[in-house]
Formats: sequence, structure tokens, C-alpha cells
Amino acid sequence: MLNTTASAVPHSLSVLAGKTAIVTGSTSGIGLGIAQALAAEGANVVINGFGAAREIEALRSEISRDYGVEVLYSGTDMSQPEKIAEMIETAAGEFGQVDILVNNAGIQHVSPIESFPPEKWDAVLAIDLSSSFHAIRAVFAGMKERRWGRIVNVASAHGLIASPFKAAYVAAKHGLVGLTKVVALEGAECGVTCNAICPGYVWTPLVEKQIEDQAKSHGISRDQVVRDVLLAQQPDKRFATVDDIGALVAFLCGPAAQSITGAALPVDGGWTAH
Repeated sequence: MLNTTASAVPHSLSVLAGKTAIVTGSTSGIGLGIAQALAAEGANVVINGFGAAREIEALRSEISRDYGVEVLYSGTDMSQPEKIAEMIETAAGEFGQVDILVNNAGIQHVSPIESFPPEKWDAVLAIDLSSSFHAIRAVFAGMKERRWGRIVNVASAHGLIASPFKAAYVAAKHGLVGLTKVVALEGAECGVTCNAICPGYVWTPLVEKQIEDQAKSHGISRDQVVRDVLLAQQPDKRFATVDDIGALVAFLCGPAAQSITGAALPVDGGWTAH
């Protein structure tokens, strides 16, 4: 559900006033929460993703109205490098420059390795890892030249640890953490930071459907699915929220985080502390 509470802080005083952010995979779920959080801090936002045209336009106009910022929608397919470059170019043409890039787009496929379809491996790597490289490549020179930029890669707890049957996803997210470190080193003297956030399970409509499906297939209650299946490895036994993730991204893009770069920050209720 879209947050309709507008920021009470005048945009002239907001920490990201006048900045432009691109958030990939942001028409729902975590990405939408991140886009809202950045807009609340005064940033103009480019949202990206798939969905019904009428619903996306409603999201775009609602974010713009609630937070008093400019919002542009791009339907770019993040598996297409040339289209990613076009999205960056369009955003820069519309707003003058791109100051913040949040690589959030991602897909998943679950299968044992011996039956993992090669085309699914290629698709997951293209969206979950390669798209971030292509987007970073397109914005990095401008950020370095202006000596300011913020790049946040939405990885996963699976960028730090592994689970069975998720070969492509785990490989991609580990790769994304490695890419984050390289970009941080290359941007360190130019005022450009790059960090990865590594969520565990986050409460989204997609997870809600997953709970319902697993409860039916296993013949157990919703509470059992949450505690004993989805959050079995998560010590706090609670989902993170999209607001949690959005607040962390907004912080990493603000002045207080200027010395944080190259980090992979878990938001996983202690999962990776095992």
C-alpha cells in the first residue's frame, strides 16, 4: 500500500532536496518503499518496473503530489543493457543529472542444481547482477566529475550466506556485494559512495502470497509457515518492513553517511549472526 503521509519537512531543508534518484524495480514492494523514502527527503525520483499502466500512473502522480517532487516513470527492461543506458540518459535529460542510483530490481528461481534450467540461471544473473553493473557504468563518470554520488545495491542476506536450491540468486547476490566493494574503492576519492544492503525476509504482497500458498500446500497454519518455514533462520522471528529498508537507503544517501562506503549491511533480524 502506498504511504500517503507527506513529509513535514520543507524541501528546502530536506537532506536530498534538488537531487535526482533512480530506483529500479520500484513499482511495488521494497523498491516502492525506497522511492517513497527518497521522495520524502526531497529527491526527484525515477521509478521503474512493470505493471498496469493505470496503476503505475496512479503511483507516480501520488508520490509526486504527496511529497512535492518530480516523479518520472521508466518501463525499462533491466535485462537489456542498451535500454538501461537509455533510461539513465532520459533521466539526466529530464532532471539535469543523476545523483542517486538504487539497484533494486531482482528475480528468483528455486531449483536443485542438477535440474536448474540454464535459461533461468542466465535470467537471474542478468537482472540481479548484470543490470546493476550496466546502470552503475552509465552514471559513474558523471558522479565522479561532480564529486558527489550515492549508489545503493539491494543485495540480500543471501549475498552473505547461502541456502540450497537458490544457486543463481545466491551467486548473483554474492557478486553484487563484490561489485559494491569495487565501486566503493573506485569512487572513494571522488565523493561517491557505494553500499549494499542485505535484507532477510521483508513483508511485501509477494511474501503474503507465498505464505498463503505454502500454508495450503503443506496443510499448516499461516503462523507455522511464518515461524517454522520462512523465518526459521531469522532469530527475531519478524519480517522487516519496506519502511525499514527505505529509511536505511535514505540514510545512506544523506550527509551523515558520507564515510560509509563498501559496506554490506544486514537487515535480517540476526540471521547472518549465526
